[in-house]
Amino acid sequence: MTTRHLQIFVKVADCGRMSEAAREMYITQPSVSQAIAEIEREYGVRLFERLGRSLYLTRTGSELLDYARHFLSLWEEMDGYLKKAAERMHLRVGATVTVGTCVMSPIISWLCREFPVAQPEVFVANTHIIEERLLKSELDIGLVEGRITQPDLVVKQAIQDRMVLACGKNHPFFGRASVMPLELAHQPFVLREEGSGTRAQLENQLRLRQIPYEVKWTCYNEGAIKNAVMDGHGITVLSERLVRQEISEGRLWACGIEGLSLGRSFNLVYHKNKFFSEVLSCFVSVCERFGQEEQKHPHGQTP
Repeated sequence: MTTRHLQIFVKVADCGRMSEAAREMYITQPSVSQAIAEIEREYGVRLFERLGRSLYLTRTGSELLDYARHFLSLWEEMDGYLKKAAERMHLRVGATVTVGTCVMSPIISWLCREFPVAQPEVFVANTHIIEERLLKSELDIGLVEGRITQPDLVVKQAIQDRMVLACGKNHPFFGRASVMPLELAHQPFVLREEGSGTRAQLENQLRLRQIPYEVKWTCYNEGAIKNAVMDGHGITVLSERLVRQEISEGRLWACGIEGLSLGRSFNLVYHKNKFFSEVLSCFVSVCERFGQEEQKHPHGQTP
């Protein structure tokens, strides 16, 4: 006898007819008859008496009905608990492109080592899109570099980052330690799309200083940005993390911009009313410790 047998038995008892029970359960009447017959055959009992066109519970059937209702109620409670428990293990994380490219993979690996039953799902987009999804509860938490404008979202610093001006080996800036802001005037830029935190930080500072600039290429992919810059189509500002390899290979050069603040942080973002499950709390802790380890060992390996 299975749980399905008991569900059919209870439905027949409630309806008084096998045909009506079959209709309500969206199964055939022979399937209902077979389930009842299997219980009766397995235990050698009679559960129903047929009088006319109706079925009536025997004494054994009536007692089984009490047990069946109690068992099914507990089973549904257990089923609901386990489904909710599975949801508590699920974690929907939003990451900006820079975060997703540079730090999300080691963070998720660290999370899964500490919380093996975690079921993380990562969505990569720009800060604006992640902000919208957090407000709609389509994400549990975000790790972003852009500025958050919605008052219902909590922002918490987690990981420090530094942007650099990057150019190709044939550009006049190649080999220089820094450039003056005015030297950026009318330079062709290869930048991320609008809504990107990286682009917003640069543009805000250039506008503040009334420095004219030209966006020649707009790319959603930072790999495409680096390729365009290496091929001489313009200059860019990116996280220093993203260009370390190209710099070490001599394909790109990175320098600072005098008077412009290129430091920033990757911030945890979540709704102010968000319930913190065990896996969500663990993720926040891992991000904070990741940032602390990076401060201790810059450019080194984190756990």
